[in-house]
Amino acid sequence: MRAGTVTPPFLAALRGQPTSRRPIWIMRQAGRYLPEYRAVREKRTFSELCQTPELASEVTLQPIRRFGFDAAILFSDILVPLEPMGAPFELTDGGPRLLHTVRSEDDVDALRIVDSREHLAFVGDTIRTLREELGTTPLIGFAGAPFTLAAYLLEGGGSKDFVRLKSMLYGRPDLLRRLLAKLTDQIADFLRMQVSAGVDAVQLFDTWAGILTPADYEILVLPGLRRIFESLEGTGVPRVLFMKGGAPYLRQMVGSGADALGLDWTFDLASALAETGSLPVQGNLDPTVLYGSRDEIRRRTREICRAGDLAPGHVFNLGHGILPTTPIEAVETLVETVRGHRPEVEA
Repeated sequence: MRAGTVTPPFLAALRGQPTSRRPIWIMRQAGRYLPEYRAVREKRTFSELCQTPELASEVTLQPIRRFGFDAAILFSDILVPLEPMGAPFELTDGGPRLLHTVRSEDDVDALRIVDSREHLAFVGDTIRTLREELGTTPLIGFAGAPFTLAAYLLEGGGSKDFVRLKSMLYGRPDLLRRLLAKLTDQIADFLRMQVSAGVDAVQLFDTWAGILTPADYEILVLPGLRRIFESLEGTGVPRVLFMKGGAPYLRQMVGSGADALGLDWTFDLASALAETGSLPVQGNLDPTVLYGSRDEIRRRTREICRAGDLAPGHVFNLGHGILPTTPIEAVETLVETVRGHRPEVEA
């Protein structure tokens, strides 16, 4: 954060420092569950929101104004760096659809590694705008992990079986490694640009690496993660790795070079702490708990807070992104419960 200010609870927790209270933010906190977001979205496409700094800043700020979360996360999408690389996409109600897929050696060779400051300048402009608006509230930058972006490039969108990706994995592992290497270089450049523009922390989202065997994960995924995190060494910015379905890969996640780990809801947080060691953690309430009763939301939230008391640092979050139909009242209950948690009272 800015010189001369007290370290905000979010950043203190990610650094394993004492905090005045349990910090909370939630993945996809700027999105369709908010009526104010839907009002903006009715008039603009998703791409327009992402690429217009004033609009991206506005929707980033909406959940901060409403709930007072302890961190804002840049409004964008993990696929944004793919377009200047030569892989345009569109976002539909059924999810992302790549307009140019990667299937061959020529397709991999055609992908460009670009200067993010030039080709993704709107992201930097949004960050600089937000820094003026957020005051002492930290801003999180982010990117998709190389394997997850490779999955979208190869499959053309989401997939149930990932046949095209796994066909390349087992048939042309050398080509898959070349693709991952290009994506690793681009993501590292993209995150460095975000840090230069003013983000206070970065999070790498790995949505699809959980489809691999742990051995393939170690060979294919881990080297790229390490390279990306190493490229950010010395910046002073906490580096967080979030992986969906990460429970079988926790040992590898610990060795990724991340400063903190985001855990999805399939982890038992208390048990995971035995393996995460000195690393702070983030998470990990099942997003669908927010469809439960207020008492159930409070009970499960307190369970996670109590488990987090034993971590070197704990940032409360959901175990994945908040769902679009989540009731606003449920989020209010969640925030109120986390804010009210006191380890000495609820031990």
